[in-house]
Amino acid sequence: MSIQPQSPFDGLPDLEPGHVWLIGAGPGDPGLMSMLAVKALMQADVIVYDALVDETCLKWAKADADLFFAGKRGGKPSPKQRDISLKLVEVARAGKRVARLKGGDPFVFGRGGEEALTLVEHAVAFRIVPGITAGVGGLAYAGIPVTHRETNHSVTFLTGHDSSGLVPDRIDWQAVAKGSPVVVMYMAMKHIDTISARLIAAGRRPEEPMAFVCNAATARQAVLETTLGKASADIAASGLEPPAIVVLGEVVRLRAGLDWLGAKAGRTLVADPFASAAGAHRTAV
Repeated sequence: MSIQPQSPFDGLPDLEPGHVWLIGAGPGDPGLMSMLAVKALMQADVIVYDALVDETCLKWAKADADLFFAGKRGGKPSPKQRDISLKLVEVARAGKRVARLKGGDPFVFGRGGEEALTLVEHAVAFRIVPGITAGVGGLAYAGIPVTHRETNHSVTFLTGHDSSGLVPDRIDWQAVAKGSPVVVMYMAMKHIDTISARLIAAGRRPEEPMAFVCNAATARQAVLETTLGKASADIAASGLEPPAIVVLGEVVRLRAGLDWLGAKAGRTLVADPFASAAGAHRTAV
């Protein structure tokens, strides 16, 4: 008896006319997209995508799909969020199959909740397709784990600016500094001087390791390892620019042993990254 070959997409739901799927494209590498995300792109009549989506991801779009760029970048002219949300409503009501493609994960600092609530308001059916958020996947591509048994049992994710473009007032920096051995920051590079000052004032050590991962999980990825106290000066001198994910904590030292991309380029990895870090603190909280 012969076994008929099956498509890897068999059994996955279809993107139906009049529906919107809010899809996470992951941190950059198109290979990190889910099978459900790829199937949606192959079926979509309309794809609305963000600035942080690697355009290589769009290669799965069918030839006659309409592509709409809806990128929002700080300090640059950008579509208003309400207009983007209403665009989704408009094309879905026209009977189109709509893929809303967002960098990372739609529900992690991605405004996915706002867009979904607008769809609910207008009685448009939707599905959430989670993606790998940059605060996990982007750091992994830099060889930095967000958790490690010898350093931390918790991690905090926060944003470096609010809707006004300023450092959020509602973040309890005292609580973050005291209770979070590892802090992962999105959209924080622009205000790193203010953020560093607040964390140090709240009790974090200026010599604590920090890393900036720019254009994470892409061919343009660049990593700067520094410390909390030197971060502002070092990032200014580096010439690096956003988008970036920023991480503070002893897990940064693990990059000396886990930089797998660096190893492919010839970097020598060390089995105990903490051995050469004199006075390194291994505090699991």
